[in-house]
Amino acid sequence: MSEALAQEGPFMTVTVRIPTQLRELSGGNAEVALESGSLTEVLAALDATHPGFRGRLFGDDGELRRFVNVFVADEDIRFLDGLGTPVADGEVVSIVPAVAGG
Repeated sequence: MSEALAQEGPFMTVTVRIPTQLRELSGGNAEVALESGSLTEVLAALDATHPGFRGRLFGDDGELRRFVNVFVADEDIRFLDGLGTPVADGEVVSIVPAVAGG
């Protein structure tokens, strides 16, 4: 193993669950593994590796669109620290678009 890899250590990863409506952006993948960090960092990494997510998840004001719900470890981020919510190694982030109809 190279010295650089030994110093960095293994990446800590989280799983982001992609809803059916957005899977064309993830190459059809239902889940994407990304490096852990704050939710803002995880979502930025999602857009960096699969361009187009930012425009679908965020409005022009930089806030999540109101019809997009995000959960970290099955907890709604609105009741946690919002986009600043830490996403620890092994946790699951779920993107859930609101469903309307009658």
